[in-house]
Amino acid sequence: MTHRDVIADLTAEAAAVEQLLDGLSDEDWTRPTPAPGWTVADQVAHLAFIFRLAGTAVADGETFKTMTAKVSAENSEAVVNGALAEFRDDPPEVLRNRWRIERDAAIKSLAAAPPDRPVPWLVRPLPPAVLASAGMMETFAHGQDIADALSRSREHTDRLWHLAWFATLTWDFGYQARGLPTPDVQFRYELTAPEGGTWEFGPVNAEQRITGPAEDFCLLVTRRRHRDDLAVTATGDIAEAWLDIAQAYRGPAGEGRRPGQFSR
Repeated sequence: MTHRDVIADLTAEAAAVEQLLDGLSDEDWTRPTPAPGWTVADQVAHLAFIFRLAGTAVADGETFKTMTAKVSAENSEAVVNGALAEFRDDPPEVLRNRWRIERDAAIKSLAAAPPDRPVPWLVRPLPPAVLASAGMMETFAHGQDIADALSRSREHTDRLWHLAWFATLTWDFGYQARGLPTPDVQFRYELTAPEGGTWEFGPVNAEQRITGPAEDFCLLVTRRRHRDDLAVTATGDIAEAWLDIAQAYRGPAGEGRRPGQFSR
């Protein structure tokens, strides 16, 4: 399914986000991020919550079902915001430690899960490798928000393969989030990897095509950059329109980012 070790890459991606938090003052933790209404602390709290969900899904499916019984695409934003309230009063180091505990427990559970046994998740059961790739998406996206709030640059690696692959599996989420019909087409993706080479997904003969740097593609599908500020291009009318709505996560799309908000 994958040509890289998703557990090792998720661990490394989480460690890279962890490094962003080193040496921050209490004031830094309250800095606003590009996500409206969210601070650096909120981003870390969200990651703690998501990893708790993932760890519970793998370790105790029945408890997970109880935790998420009332979650739907329509109310997912309210559930996320409610979860943030649980962490908002935590001092920074307490919050950081809670994220470490939830993250490490989830990764350990994912590593031990039988690869051919799907794990319950919010929409449908997922193989552990796919759920771990979803964790890559969350870690990358919220890590980017933290980096942007702190005016830090990030050095991306081929760990992003898992996020790129996950985005090709969830390419229809942008339509679902907006109540739009999903077109009956297949996309071809040809992405330039951060460390060189090309990642290819989808049928070779597909008329709808997406090309560009993998890093830019990942920023697009997590809606951390506007398409106008990225070097991702499309061939075909459907693919061109998809660049406006692409997202690799369920639920509301959010405001996204404005054209020119971040210079290259």
